[in-house]
Amino acid sequence: MPISQRALSLTPAHVARVHRVVEDTGPPPGVAQQTDADYADWVARIVAGHPDRTQATRLFAYGSLIWKPEGAYRLDRPGVARGWHRAFCLRMHRFRGTPDVPGLMMALDRGGQCRGMLYTLGDDDLEGQLDRLFRREFTVKPINSMPRWLVVQTAEGPVTALGFVMNRASPYDTGRLPPEEVARVLARACGHWGTGAEYLMNTVQHLEAHGIRDCGLWRLQRLVAQEIDRS
Repeated sequence: MPISQRALSLTPAHVARVHRVVEDTGPPPGVAQQTDADYADWVARIVAGHPDRTQATRLFAYGSLIWKPEGAYRLDRPGVARGWHRAFCLRMHRFRGTPDVPGLMMALDRGGQCRGMLYTLGDDDLEGQLDRLFRREFTVKPINSMPRWLVVQTAEGPVTALGFVMNRASPYDTGRLPPEEVARVLARACGHWGTGAEYLMNTVQHLEAHGIRDCGLWRLQRLVAQEIDRS
């Protein structure tokens, strides 16, 4: 059956049952935040490691950057990052979770491969674009989602693109979790950005729209729908 004709088990009705209004109470006490100087340092490091400033700067999107980009990125092409895979391995006490009911978000973790989409950043003000992107992707210290240059395989050959990978030294790294445990978390967690169920549903929908079938996420959305139906 073509991807576009196969309906997800996880629906907007499921998401609505989990959603609740959550006030953003700010960073949890005692958690150090990235500062303006920290972001400037990360921007400088990434720019210094740029493979070729005469060429377009590409971004490898594997999750929410596909359906909620930070800037006016131009869609480039699909690509595969080998040596990395999507994983719900980032524990969240804010944004899509709370200290009482933590959530999970995806990161690129080592091993396997990940099919995603390449986007091209604008030609001007690279530093400003990276600053805005980094402030969205990581907020605490030590860093959780680290920016780094990745080699991404495409139909036209390999390209270098900026991606965000999990820092296994982060206290928010959960390691490898069973799908059933991930589903239980996503079926309950909600923060001021919304629910984990919505995050998963949007990611699967937009991957499918680009012709990308992630079998692990497809199974996970079915497990989350079942968890919500049982609640």
